[in-house]
Amino acid sequence: MIDPVATPTPEPDPPAHLRWTAQTDVGRVRKNNEDAFVALTFDAEGVKRLGKVGDGSLIQGDYLFAVSDGMGGAKSGEFASRIAVDQITRLLPRHYRQSAIGLATSFGDILSEVFTRTHAEMHKLGASYEECRGMGATLTLAWLKPGWLYFAHIGDSRLYYRPRADGALRQLSHDDTHVGWLRRQGKINEREQRTHPRRNVLNKVLGAGHQFVEPQLGAVGCEAGDRFLLCSDGLVDGFWDHALADRMASTCLEAGPLVAEAVAESGRDNTTAVVIEIGA
Repeated sequence: MIDPVATPTPEPDPPAHLRWTAQTDVGRVRKNNEDAFVALTFDAEGVKRLGKVGDGSLIQGDYLFAVSDGMGGAKSGEFASRIAVDQITRLLPRHYRQSAIGLATSFGDILSEVFTRTHAEMHKLGASYEECRGMGATLTLAWLKPGWLYFAHIGDSRLYYRPRADGALRQLSHDDTHVGWLRRQGKINEREQRTHPRRNVLNKVLGAGHQFVEPQLGAVGCEAGDRFLLCSDGLVDGFWDHALADRMASTCLEAGPLVAEAVAESGRDNTTAVVIEIGA
């Protein structure tokens, strides 16, 4: 079920423009990049992959952005994150075409199917090839339509939301770790979360031997001036909460400088960010 996280005051003409920037970096320690991101626009006619920087109109079609962080031996983590973004590219436009011809399907059902099919594909490959055994991936996805952002999430990549209305940065996604749960319950503070020895142990993820997948689903009403950030845990490692809130409030917000600063501060992991700003 889609959980409406925030609903704006209804407007006769919802904001229809958006601008995005994206960047990924291998970091200063790892030899290969197991992060992946995708930016797409799609309508009833088909799907188009987008570049790292761009702007567009939601009148002509929907937009989708996603970040995935793979895991596994050798290069299977890199392969796992690529499977996740490729499945999105293949499955979501098909659902768009179905809705265009009147086959009603809820966003929650669509997004759940994308995660379920991706999970099954990773299990299949893990069982078929020794080098893929145990591979898995996080996935954080944002689907934009006029006036709304629908999201789905599993793992410890993150989705942040900075509404124009109050300027307070909010983490919409829940870290699927016991340490993340402790933080949400107020049992530990940010410093304790960042230094906890089990902070990177995932309870839920695509693939990786897990039998079932239950993504977090939600929806946010969008207004002009709202900002969103999708990122891997490598970016989070480079910023304390207050510092990330400051960057998200800056006049000129770009994914490239954000990633570069996180890598300079930490760089222990691959680092990826997608920044989206809603226009009038």
